[in-house]
Amino acid sequence: MFTLPSLAYAPDALEPAIDKMTMEIHHDRHHKAYVDNLNKALDGKTDWLQLSPDVVCARIGEVPQDIRMAVRNNGGGHYNHSLFWTLMAPKGKNGSASPDLATAIDKDLGGMDKMKAAVNDAGIKRFGSGWAWVVKTADGHLKVTSTPNQDNPLMKGVVDVVGTPILGVDVWEHAYYLKYQNKRADYLNAWWDVVDWNRVSELYHGKK
Repeated sequence: MFTLPSLAYAPDALEPAIDKMTMEIHHDRHHKAYVDNLNKALDGKTDWLQLSPDVVCARIGEVPQDIRMAVRNNGGGHYNHSLFWTLMAPKGKNGSASPDLATAIDKDLGGMDKMKAAVNDAGIKRFGSGWAWVVKTADGHLKVTSTPNQDNPLMKGVVDVVGTPILGVDVWEHAYYLKYQNKRADYLNAWWDVVDWNRVSELYHGKK
């Protein structure tokens, strides 16, 4: 059975970028619903229930057709949010990009400022709900992309850019609407203040 991971910080620890109530509703209700619905969709499928969320996403094309969309939506939601919580930390505990990651950002994305602008642009232009990502592709390069709904770059055969997410930001309205209302751009700009570069660097270097 899949379980809801605990936050590594208090719900109010990311203020003012992300308010306490948003964190509580987002984690305790929205994420929990994805976990519950994923377990329901895979009820009786012991072989799938034993896999990690990232493997479920990577093998989405192998999921039985009659439950594939439910697993895609809820398995994606579980993986995406489980990653999202770890990509943030209270201000002052964010660290910085490792030298190798900083070099890759400079080489592939034109530097930190251009990368942030590209992620913001991907998030703002994502129509409706979805995510903006920085991924490490199979050839080791960094790319910025976005996906609709709860899709993610692990889902081969589903998304345009396949790779390992090292950074992702939720642009569903439930991630920001209580504080920012319809101002998605303001949310994205504020979000960079709480990005945990220590974790992003770990993901870039292949640590799960």
